[in-house]
Amino acid sequence: MIPEINYWAVLLATASSMVVGSIWYTPKVFGTRWAKLADVDMNRPGMSATLPIIVTVLVSFVTAWVLAGATTIAWHFYGGSYFVAALVTAILLWAGFTAARFITHDAFEGRPTSLTVLNIAHELVTVVIMAILIGVWPPAGTV
Repeated sequence: MIPEINYWAVLLATASSMVVGSIWYTPKVFGTRWAKLADVDMNRPGMSATLPIIVTVLVSFVTAWVLAGATTIAWHFYGGSYFVAALVTAILLWAGFTAARFITHDAFEGRPTSLTVLNIAHELVTVVIMAILIGVWPPAGTV
């Protein structure tokens, strides 16, 4: 069985991740701090963001699609509010997969704890906003 998915909500959630990232990593928000902690030179000559942006759009789509499907499965299983199912699912998936994996990899790679916190916080904000969009726009016929 393939869960019901509202692909318009998935596309909007995908776009929202680009907006969140653009705001989060702007120099006036966390961009300067992130670049310093990650040892990234933002002024490298010849640096192109084209490939990273394409990759980000693709993986953001996958994230939104998986979140939408997992939300529908959780909603069918637990019942209740589709919106709440989306939020709870997003936070649990973030904690169990995204945050846990970031923490593990960053610990072994010796990355600064503040960089790990900055990145997993960004991911939390991203998936919560995705969940809000998916939660307020459930698939037709589910709610």
